[in-house]
Amino acid sequence: MSKRRLNSGLKLFSILLFISMILSSYVLFIELSGKLPSEYNITLGNTHFFNSKFPFSYRITDSSKSIIEFGNKNDLFDRVFNQEIALEPITEGTTDLQLRLFGLVPYKNLKVNVVPQVYVMPGGQSIGVRLNTEGVLVVGLTDIVDTSGKKRNIAEEHGIKLGDTLVEINDTTIINSLHVADIVTNSNGEDIKLTFLRDNKEYDVVVNPIKASEDEKYRLGLWVRDKTAGVGTMTFYEVESGKFGALGHAITDADTGSLLSVKDGEIISSRVVSIEQGQRGKPGEIKGVFYDVNNPLGKLQKNTPFGVYGELIRKIPNDYLSGPIPIAFQHEVNEGKAFVFTTTDDNEIQQYEIEITKVNPQSKPNIKSMIIKVTDERLLNKTGGIVQGMSGSPIIQDGKLVGAITHVLINDPTRGYGVFIEWMIDQAGVLQD
Repeated sequence: MSKRRLNSGLKLFSILLFISMILSSYVLFIELSGKLPSEYNITLGNTHFFNSKFPFSYRITDSSKSIIEFGNKNDLFDRVFNQEIALEPITEGTTDLQLRLFGLVPYKNLKVNVVPQVYVMPGGQSIGVRLNTEGVLVVGLTDIVDTSGKKRNIAEEHGIKLGDTLVEINDTTIINSLHVADIVTNSNGEDIKLTFLRDNKEYDVVVNPIKASEDEKYRLGLWVRDKTAGVGTMTFYEVESGKFGALGHAITDADTGSLLSVKDGEIISSRVVSIEQGQRGKPGEIKGVFYDVNNPLGKLQKNTPFGVYGELIRKIPNDYLSGPIPIAFQHEVNEGKAFVFTTTDDNEIQQYEIEITKVNPQSKPNIKSMIIKVTDERLLNKTGGIVQGMSGSPIIQDGKLVGAITHVLINDPTRGYGVFIEWMIDQAGVLQD
């Protein structure tokens, strides 16, 4: 082989290697920047336009093509180079879209679920939430000086931690904090078995209550709490089933930050009485009072990282809408103009303009699905932006319910986070219906 031919071969190899590295970097960039989802929900009866990125092409792996088909007749040029690929849902079900590099090398499968269009009634009403926990939550630990003058700490001795939930004593289900005090006081210092929940797992400890020197009563040195209440915003309800979702984030204990498990609870009517404006570094707050407490709006069933859920006892009107509207899945949410329904000082639902400034594609549920910015001067003048009590306010875009407000950015009260409505719909169990 001549030296010239060898040099030519090395040069060609170097060029191909360089091109390969560029393409690999491009593919990696698209993957890391979240442009390639792992799962899509699309609605029956609506054409979905899937954004194509060179050098990827798409192929339906369902051989019968009974779930979806390409609206552009599977033209290879379109499927590799065009920016939009039309997906036509045919029937409910699940199939896969296979991504291929240059139409040849299998790269990744995207799960596509064809589901019926879901319609719900958006909320925006101020509501009161009363929650009774399952068992009692440990919110404080303290030393006890026994009758011999010795200082002891039962929590340290037995590995009990803040945020643990005490659910049983001697295999008896705990009703409330007074129930705990009664059992311990009447233990006469005999061993008792405590059953706790931590990270959804049970563990037992056997302890000997300590007779305190100050009053000669038996104690555990645990501060516990069994109830909580607060004000938030209704997000949506499904008209036929009455299933609702609210708040958009979990109810947590103020002292421990632990998610509170629900034994029972209810949502009740709330009236806004004052507003503390949000400022940089200091979140504001909508303050409300409960009324008509003996006529609850609905029953609580669960408290999750994505809000509280249950079933309505009576329907709640939204005067802005004549009926339910469709929900949007995350791939339908766009940066740009939107609005929220929320209740402020006039104690009626108002519609305020916002802007969705960033959408975060998510393969797993997360409450930070999008970043929003309040642009409506009326709301800015009233609240300064997003304040506590607005959590759960429904976000509407292009006639669809796309999400709910969850948190404010501490350093900029005009901006905050929203959660995709599909995560809340899933938690409420509406899709199962």
